[in-house]
Amino acid sequence: MKPIVAIAILLSYASFLSSSSFAQAQGRPSTTNMSCAQAASTVARSGAIVLATGRDLYDRYVASEGLCPSGLYGRPAFVPTRDNPQCHIGYYCTSAPPLFSR
Repeated sequence: MKPIVAIAILLSYASFLSSSSFAQAQGRPSTTNMSCAQAASTVARSGAIVLATGRDLYDRYVASEGLCPSGLYGRPAFVPTRDNPQCHIGYYCTSAPPLFSR
């Protein structure tokens, strides 16, 4: 009886590992594969999203400065896209205070 239970547990575990619900590494959307309009639209639609901007480069971008967590400041984000090397897609959040008050 014990071998049957052990086999059932192993089969269940193997099934779990191969299922789509098992967490696997997922790629981030890359701005270099999008037009400037697509990248800006992706940020605006998501509100906040992590995007790749190059090989092994990524950051979190937000649609407006107000979406930065408390104590962080929004700065304009310019990233490379398929059609624009300096596309404004929204903002990134930083702990550096503004140089000038508004």
